Amino acid sequence: MSVAERQAPELRVQKWIGEDGGRVVAPLKLSDFGTGAKILFAFQHWCRGCHLHGFPTLRRLHGALGPQGVGFAVIQTVFEGAHENTFEKLRVNQLKYELPVAFGHDEPPAGATLPTFMEDYRTRGTPWFTVIDAGGRIVFSDFHLDEDQLVKELELA
Repeated sequence: MSVAERQAPELRVQKWIGEDGGRVVAPLKLSDFGTGAKILFAFQHWCRGCHLHGFPTLRRLHGALGPQGVGFAVIQTVFEGAHENTFEKLRVNQLKYELPVAFGHDEPPAGATLPTFMEDYRTRGTPWFTVIDAGGRIVFSDFHLDEDQLVKELELA
């Protein structure tokens, strides 16, 4: 895959809904998504590319890799358009794409310009895929993901 490996930082996203749409009281940690590989998907509700390419790709990956124990999380990174990219839109997208995974809402902390996920994971927008291997290393982080290649690589791992 196409990124220099580095250890994945712990998530600092404060607001989450669970697989069933219920609000999660405590912030989630990477370990909450299992001990194996993890796929994190960053989006914004108003991002056209997220709906045309990102979510359909995520659905295919979840269908192929979820049953194999790969953990998934979706994070709305609110770096613009806070009036449209609201916490309430998490459940809208979770239902629309039939994704029974945790969805997080990440706004910049007071005094910051970027959401914590964008800052910590060095993302540059949406839709964005981050793949973390079972050892906790980021092995992919980019806009464009070759889902067939990823499925093959994770099946071999």
